[in-house]
Amino acid sequence: MHASNRTSTTDTSPSRIMMLSIVGVDQPGITSTVADILSQYSASVLDIGQAVIHSYLNLGMLISLAPSTNLDALKNEISVALHALDNRVVFESIPLKSYTQWAAQQDKPRHIVTLLARQVNATHIAALMQVAFAHGLNVDYIKRLSGPIGLAATSRQTKSSIEFSAQGRPGDIAALRRAFMALTAEHDIDIAVQEESIFRRNRRLVCFDMDSTLIETEVINELALEAGVGEQVAAITEAAMSGEIDFNQSFSQRMALLKGLDASVLAAVAARLPLTEGVEHLFKVLNHLGYKTAILSGGFDYFARYLQAKLGINYIYANTLDIEQGQLTGKVVGNVVNGERKAALLQELAAREKISLQQVVAVGDGANDLPMLSLAGLGIAFRAKPLVKTSAEQSISQLGLDAILYLMGLSDRDMACLNSP
Repeated sequence: MHASNRTSTTDTSPSRIMMLSIVGVDQPGITSTVADILSQYSASVLDIGQAVIHSYLNLGMLISLAPSTNLDALKNEISVALHALDNRVVFESIPLKSYTQWAAQQDKPRHIVTLLARQVNATHIAALMQVAFAHGLNVDYIKRLSGPIGLAATSRQTKSSIEFSAQGRPGDIAALRRAFMALTAEHDIDIAVQEESIFRRNRRLVCFDMDSTLIETEVINELALEAGVGEQVAAITEAAMSGEIDFNQSFSQRMALLKGLDASVLAAVAARLPLTEGVEHLFKVLNHLGYKTAILSGGFDYFARYLQAKLGINYIYANTLDIEQGQLTGKVVGNVVNGERKAALLQELAAREKISLQQVVAVGDGANDLPMLSLAGLGIAFRAKPLVKTSAEQSISQLGLDAILYLMGLSDRDMACLNSP
């Protein structure tokens, strides 16, 4: 086509804005073909977005054109080129006022809503979108974080995560979280909502509780079984983790019941500790990406050191069992690592690493974890007691511990790259 055919001498309208919606079978060369044609018409690209779902392409391009552009020629040239590539295009003229309003919206706050489930279904998405809309959020970008699910896989073998990016500022963020929590209880899903910021993908330190977080048991309960006081200690542990009694008081009561236990049982207890689902994958990713990790536990450092060696954890802080003549005395050495101490240690580690608290992730399940969860930029209640789950800003109950990677913005595709040569 001659250059003169790309302009219209009779067109005196203001600069034109056009939306190109391209759909069809994905294949190499589609975007470059369209961009090459647009360049010949001196088009400016105002926005562009693309998604490929099951080999089907959806490509949107918002462009501006000079008033003299020959639109009929442009449309025909692009349509013919895309038809040859098994794609089709729809052109829509965008009023200047509409574009101006849209552009102004781009400076509004953004929130990231992450949906977690064994398998996501349409009901989950519909319910989430209704709540988001009712609280002033407009979802404009959706991304699947989890990998494809095999059709023959059982629900306990799968994990699904979808990330929704939304514009707007909720009138009451606490009310939004309560509404999402109601959905999680109704549908057996998890929903996290975070304000988008520079820190969301720039976390550097991840701090974990140990008992019932990294491992699927409370070590003190395991020791109590060895001492023959399992039921008594378990009852006190449950009350403490649920926030029904003071942690320090409960800790002293439980430790007293362990007095006289032979220290030789510690190795056997450590060897049988059941790791929580997803733990090994989680630490493989965190260590590969250079995150610093820490155990901040009201449990015991003997077992924290065992996990440190197994998982490659950088820092451990836990209670030291007092042992005399090969037996537990029923006490610990030094001050007890309680909720306040965990929070203080988290702050100390952030300062040591020279990072903001916004760059810290904290994960725990008990009432004594709430102080550190509230300090961290991303605090996650993991398979937590009801009090903790409702008090923490984020919670995960349906998936394994490696689901926290989704809340950090990582996808399965990202993590698969770690295994590449």
